[in-house]
Amino acid sequence: MLIGEQAYLNLCKHVLETGVKKEDRTNTGTYSVFGHQMRFNLHEGFPLLTTKKVPFRLVASELLWFIKGDTNIRYLVENNNNIWNEWAFKKWVESTDYNGPDMTDFGNRCQRDPEFNKLYQEQMAIFKYKILHDDLFAGKYGDLGSVYGKQWRAWKTSKNQTIDQIKQVIESIRTTPDSRRHIVTAWNPEDVPSNMALPPCHTLFQFYVANGKLSCQLYQRSADIFLGVPFNIASYALLTYLIAHECDLEVGEFVHTLGDAHIYTNHVEQVNQQLKREIRTCPKLRINQEKASIFDFELSDFELINYNPHPTIKAPIAV
Repeated sequence: MLIGEQAYLNLCKHVLETGVKKEDRTNTGTYSVFGHQMRFNLHEGFPLLTTKKVPFRLVASELLWFIKGDTNIRYLVENNNNIWNEWAFKKWVESTDYNGPDMTDFGNRCQRDPEFNKLYQEQMAIFKYKILHDDLFAGKYGDLGSVYGKQWRAWKTSKNQTIDQIKQVIESIRTTPDSRRHIVTAWNPEDVPSNMALPPCHTLFQFYVANGKLSCQLYQRSADIFLGVPFNIASYALLTYLIAHECDLEVGEFVHTLGDAHIYTNHVEQVNQQLKREIRTCPKLRINQEKASIFDFELSDFELINYNPHPTIKAPIAV
């Protein structure tokens, strides 16, 4: 079985060659396969792709946002992380409070019309300013509902109590390492249809302890192979590093299991460009050993060593 970045590139080839053409919620269209698994040996290095640059700072700040239990994009925008902006922006431009130019179907229109893209950038700049400087606006339009952070840290029960799944799984790993119940889920059927800006794509993950090493397997129901999956690989690898550190374990494997694995039709050219590139040596990750708890880490506590990727390949996000 292929592991590491080659496994990811082989997935790209597999979907381009055998994927079924499917329509989707965003009206973009995809090439899709159902059911795929990749493995990454974390002892070999940190699995940040080298065939294109993946911004580790964005990966790390998003993960810290999840770990904090935060669901408002203000923290992300403060850290110059814009990867969730489009979903919050969509809520604003579709509201009665919005009185700017028509932003209907902005994701697709930006690609086709440079003039419209300019308008979109202007409105997004206004939106981000309001998120940072207007508490009422940020509270109303910056919050994404019961997304990952809420489900991980404050799952609401039928008895109106909350469950901190991250704290529970850390305690479980420490006290009963051989348990088969080291599980965290973000898929809450009650919240999915009505209280989430985007139902969780990475839905459930499980930890496994053997020979003093911590491994993690993620089940991802929907996988945007070109834009999303590289982030997901790095994010859950980082989460495994952090929990292993807190539990005095070494890192083992990250196993990535995908449901609907797809390449958007407007990403095909970019994927083919990436497939022409040679894999480079993966970087190493150094974390601040003085921090004991996963809840205490900040961006400055991570250092990526010897990351020398090929240049970024830009592609539009489907909203």
